[in-house]
Amino acid sequence: MRIRRRIPIFVGVLIFAAAVALIIQLRRHAPPEPARLLPTGDAFVYVNLGWVRRVNVLNQLPPVSHDPDYERFIQETGFQFERDLDRAAFAVHYPGSPDGGVPASSPDPRFSEVLEGRIQSDKLVGYLRKISRSVESYHSVDIFSIPLEGRTLRVAILSVDTVAASNHDDLMVIRGMIDRSRKLASPFAGPAFLRQYYKHVPIASLAWGIAKVANSDSSRPMGNGLWSMLIPKQSVVVASARYLGALHFRAEAFTRSDDDARVTVEQATTFLNIFHGAESSASARGFDPDIKTLFDSLKIEQHGDRAVLTASLPPAFIHKLFTEGPPEGTNGSGAPASKSKGKDSHP
Repeated sequence: MRIRRRIPIFVGVLIFAAAVALIIQLRRHAPPEPARLLPTGDAFVYVNLGWVRRVNVLNQLPPVSHDPDYERFIQETGFQFERDLDRAAFAVHYPGSPDGGVPASSPDPRFSEVLEGRIQSDKLVGYLRKISRSVESYHSVDIFSIPLEGRTLRVAILSVDTVAASNHDDLMVIRGMIDRSRKLASPFAGPAFLRQYYKHVPIASLAWGIAKVANSDSSRPMGNGLWSMLIPKQSVVVASARYLGALHFRAEAFTRSDDDARVTVEQATTFLNIFHGAESSASARGFDPDIKTLFDSLKIEQHGDRAVLTASLPPAFIHKLFTEGPPEGTNGSGAPASKSKGKDSHP
C-alpha cells in the first residue's frame, strides 16, 4: 500500500522536474528580454555592455570625449552611456520592406530600441519633459514625443531600469513595446524573425546581430555596397562576438542554396586576399604582428547552404583600433598633413 501511495508522488516529481528542465532549455534559446520587447523588424542588434565591462574587453582604452550636447545630457539626467548602460537591443526597419512598415519612398530606415541600465528616473523624466513637444499617457506610461532631425522620436520609461524609444512613424510601435513589457516574460515572445535565427547565436555572446540582406535597391541599407558584392540577395546574416581570451567573431550567411553559399565563400575569399595584399604593401615598416594574427585567424568555410566566417581579434589589436592614430604631422599615409584650426570631431 505504501508503494502505491508513493507512485503518484514520484510521478509528480518527475513531471515537475521535466517541466523545469524544459523551461530552462527554452530560456537558453530565447532572445534576451530587451530584444523580446522589440517590434517586428528587418535587422536586430544586441550588446551586453555589463559583460563587456566584467571581462575587460575594452580595458585601458582612452576616455570617451563628450561634445557639449552629450555633456549637458549627462549633467541633467545623471546617465552616462559608457558607464551606466548595461544592455541594449535595436530593431532596424528597412524602407519598403513588408516587415519594416516604412514607406519605400523614405530615404532612411527607422530604428526602435530598448535600453537597460542604471537610470535616475526623476532626472530623466524632467529632462524628457523639457525637450518634448507633447506627452501622451498610455496604460499609465508616459510617451514623450521629441522632434529630432525632421522626425519624431518617441520615448517611454518601461521600468526603473528600462527605457524604450523609436523614431518609427507608427505610434503603435512604441505602444506595442509598452504592452509587451507589461506581460509575463515568455521564451516564446519577441518577433518571429528574431526567434527563428537567434538559435544560431553562440552562447555567451557579448554582442550579436541578425539581418536580412535585401535586393540591390539602394533604398535598402543592407542591399547595396559591400553586402551586395559578397552576399546573395534574400540571405540572412547572423554575426556574433564572444570573449575567450581574445574577441572571437563569427558571421554566418544563410543563403538559398549550396551554390549561393559557394559563390559567397569564393567572393569573400577573393576580397580578403586583395585587402590582405594591399595592407601588406602599404606597410613600409613590415606587417604589424597583431594584424598578421588577425589575418591568420580568418577562416571562410561552406557548410551546405551557409557561408561561415570566423576570426579572432587579439586584445592588442582592439587596443590599437581605439588608441593609435597616424603619427603627428602626417595624414595616415606618411604625407604631411595640413594644419587646421577646426574643432575636433567626436564619435
